[in-house]
Amino acid sequence: MYDIFIDALIDSAKTIPFLLVVYIGIELIESAFAKKLIEKIEKAGSAGPALGAIAGILPQCGFSVFATALYGQRLVTIGTLMAVYLSTSDEAIPVILSHPDRVGIIVPFIATKVVVALVFGYLLDGVYRKNRDRTFAHAEAYTRGHDDPLHVHCDVMQENACCGHHVTASEKGFDAKKIFWHPFNHAVKIFLFIFVVTFAINLAFFEFGDAVLAKIFLSNGFFQPFLAALLGLIPNCAVSVGITELYLRGILTYGSAIAGLCASGGLGILILFKEEKNKLEAVRIVSLLFGTSVIAGLFVQYVLRLAL
Repeated sequence: MYDIFIDALIDSAKTIPFLLVVYIGIELIESAFAKKLIEKIEKAGSAGPALGAIAGILPQCGFSVFATALYGQRLVTIGTLMAVYLSTSDEAIPVILSHPDRVGIIVPFIATKVVVALVFGYLLDGVYRKNRDRTFAHAEAYTRGHDDPLHVHCDVMQENACCGHHVTASEKGFDAKKIFWHPFNHAVKIFLFIFVVTFAINLAFFEFGDAVLAKIFLSNGFFQPFLAALLGLIPNCAVSVGITELYLRGILTYGSAIAGLCASGGLGILILFKEEKNKLEAVRIVSLLFGTSVIAGLFVQYVLRLAL
């Protein structure tokens, strides 16, 4: 067990420089563009799902948190919210980037999730057309300053993402301490997650062997995307790390990884249940997220037959 522990620690430690560089880059991008992108999503109208799918590409769960806050105030449609959730990969892209030999899968991975987000985002806006039109009217009134004065939209937009991270910090200008401290803090946190997952997988392989693990994770089975999507609903960035590592180790199929990471909205789901007054509405949205994620995973696995 000692050798397994040391090997996992060394392998995980190698990811820290990659993670630090990636998270500093993300922080700089958010500092420059996040606030403007959120404002565009508020005013996007029918283009909301497209902008939501694009916003979700940026790693971490910041935009899923803010899309949830906007939906709670009925400033974006359910299609836009779902597009952000489905496109968001939380920590998957940084984890993949920390494995230089697997970076080739990032483009098809992002493309798959964006297409899924666009398809289901616009489909849901079409199905819930009346709710969409009411949201458009409310957002238009808000934009023109004719909204109900009892609606306090700014309060809910103060929600923090992971590690106390606040996407709209860009409005305060460049903050060198924040630009470097949050990435360092987050890189260490994700390193620890990677280490724990790597150690657990290596130990499981040693103790039980491939056959038992295959049974536990329903390897290559029809129900594996269901299991992955169910895990993805857990509102913690450690889950996206675990799903990604299981995929990189060959335990999860590509379709199952898509299902799990489409369902992985990070803290967005937690904020949904915290801020949504109608808890049945929150349950409905999570059920839709689970269902669309499973459908996407099964389609990728059995129709497109992608095995990246």
